[in-house]
Order: sequence, then structure tokens, then C-alpha cells
Amino acid sequence: MEPLSRRTVLRAGALGALVPWTWPAAGSVAGTGAGIDPRWVWDSEADPLVGALIDRGDVPRVNELLRTWTTNGQALPAGLPADLRDFMESARQLPSWADQGKLDLAVEFNEKRGLYLGVLYGLASGMMSTVIPKEARAVYYSQGGANLKDRISKTAKLGYDIGAANAYRPAGEMIVTSVKTRLVHAAVRHLLPQSPSWTGAADEDIPISQRDLMVTWHSLPTTVMRKLTAWKVPIPAAESTAFLHSWQVGAHMLGIRDEYIPATWAEADTQAQQVLDPILAPTPEGAKLADILLNLGSVIDAGLLTKPILGSFTRFMLGDAIAGWLNIPREPIWDPLLRTAWGPFIAVREGLLPFPSAPQAYWLFDEFLRKAALLFLSEAQPISIEIPTTNRPT
Repeated sequence: MEPLSRRTVLRAGALGALVPWTWPAAGSVAGTGAGIDPRWVWDSEADPLVGALIDRGDVPRVNELLRTWTTNGQALPAGLPADLRDFMESARQLPSWADQGKLDLAVEFNEKRGLYLGVLYGLASGMMSTVIPKEARAVYYSQGGANLKDRISKTAKLGYDIGAANAYRPAGEMIVTSVKTRLVHAAVRHLLPQSPSWTGAADEDIPISQRDLMVTWHSLPTTVMRKLTAWKVPIPAAESTAFLHSWQVGAHMLGIRDEYIPATWAEADTQAQQVLDPILAPTPEGAKLADILLNLGSVIDAGLLTKPILGSFTRFMLGDAIAGWLNIPREPIWDPLLRTAWGPFIAVREGLLPFPSAPQAYWLFDEFLRKAALLFLSEAQPISIEIPTTNRPT
């Protein structure tokens, strides 16, 4: 835990951000905790370590070595600094409460719902990140903001790796991706406070707190489950629990304290109502990121994934208010089509309605799902997650 500066307190107070932390640790996977507001908790293990790596000039060599560490079961590369090696050996261990049976069942969930997940991770979670003010500013002013396509591919890798058949097994990559991402977050915490652009726009002194990580976490699995539930997609209870468990383990591997990780979907929804739902808001940085995201999708696939259609799906998934914040125009054809035909389309796909009489729009939706899933999950192409040494160029 870091001391509060006067600037942080004044800014947080001005924004109403000092509402007491009320979510109980009894609802977490740990079942207990100190009750400290995660807004003032960062990563006490990774942060000083990565700050020292940057200050010592070790990062380029470390990145070169870590490019060869790609699967969970691999030994760490020889030549890593001793303090980094010790940290990574500890950080790569699964929590004692990880249940391989549930993780295996989560694979079945991901296989069945893969098309939905690709779209939801991209157009619900991904676009939601642009209206999470702290996240939008951190992304925009960090090194990743200068090359958003590369930044998106690295985020997409997390979504792909956690859904892979061997995600947490020795041949998988989720542990590697999580540990490297944890190192990147620590680097951003060290670097962004040195950026005049970020400090001039931010309402905090240190980015990516434990609360910020949980906000992002909720934009992924909690938002996905909320949408699947709203769409009335039938999901066996055991598979729903398993999907949550895969993300609980993921949260732990990303450095989130167990006392902040919800134990159930009900607890996740309760926590999200406190930390995610009230803080969604527009920022100039978020609007710029959203426009880049929509343009990237239409450039990568110039067929069905046009910017207007991607925008319409964003409006449908996140609502008119968020679409307005992101300057997404209304579409006279796709907006009403999604409102009226999406529910029956889901019912057809899930076998709840007969298929032969399905209108042509259903085929368009199905094709959109397939293309968007491939786009946002990047088909697992090789991606190197590396520790940054600079912020976004001015």
C-alpha cells in the first residue's frame, strides 16, 4: 500500500472517488482479507522490481531473453537477473485453490461459446475499455497507445490463451502471458508518472491499482456472462462456474490479491455494481481510442466488418449512452435489425427455435460472429509481450 498524496486525495475527493470500499472480503476466493480499499493497493512485489530493472537499464536484455519463454512448462531463460528470476518462479505458480477439473470444464464452455466470446471480448469488453477513464488514459499515454494495433493484439492474446484447451497446463501459454502482463503493468506504473501528458490528464498519482485491475477484469468475464444471460444463452451451471474459475485463476496470476477476486457470479456482479458500472464515462482519450479500434476492424476485414456495422454492434452491446460518448453514429438499417432480430437469432443458434425458416439476417449475424471472433482473438498468431521502457512519444 502506498501513502496518499495531497494531489491524489484532492483529485479523488473532487471526483467523488473516496466512497468507502464496501465489498466484503468474505465474498472473495480467499474468504477473508484486510478490507483495504484496492484503490490504494498496487503490486508490492512487481513494482519495485521492474522499476529497478528499468533504472538499471536491464529491460532490453530481459525482453530479448523472455522472447524465448513461451509455454507454461518451460524453464526460465538462463541469464535473467537473479531478482527477476526469483520473482517469476514464484509468480508462475498456480494458486493452491486452482481446480484443474474446473479448468478442464472451462475448455468445453469456451469451445461451445467461442463465437460469442470473440465478439464479446472485442465489441463489449474491448470497446468498454474506452469508457473506463483511468484505463483509457493509461493506454493512450503509455507506449501501447502509440501502436494500438500491437496493443490490441497483446490484449487479444490474453483472451485467446485463457480459452485455449491447455491454458494452464505445461504446453499452454496463459501463465506466461499473465506473468509478462504483470511485469508490463509494473513498468507502466513506473513510467506513466513521468509523462507530463498523463499527469496533466490523470486524476491519480499511480496508475493500475488493484481496483483498476478488477474494473478491467469485470469488463471481461462479468460483462461476458451478463450479456450471455441477457441473450438467454442456455449454460449449464457447472460450465458457468468453470468459466468463472478460469478467470479467477487468471486474476490471481495477473497479481490481483485473492481477497479482491469474487468467489461467485453473484459476488462478481455485486462488486461490479460498485467498481465498474458507476465509473463508465467519456474522455477525449477514450473517444480517440474507440475511433482507432473501429477503424482497425474495418481495415483488417473490408468485407462484413465495416466501421458502420462494428459501430452498430457496439451500440447494441453497450447502449445508446456509451455510443453517444464515443461519437458512434446511428445506422438506419443495422440498429433496428439488431434490436429486433438478435434475440430470435440466438434462439435459432441455440436450438430453441426451428432453423429452416430463419431469415437471411440470421446468416449475416452468424457470418459476423465468425469473422469478428477471428479478428479479435487474432487466431493465436505469435505475439511477444514485452516490458516497455518509455511512454507514448509526445
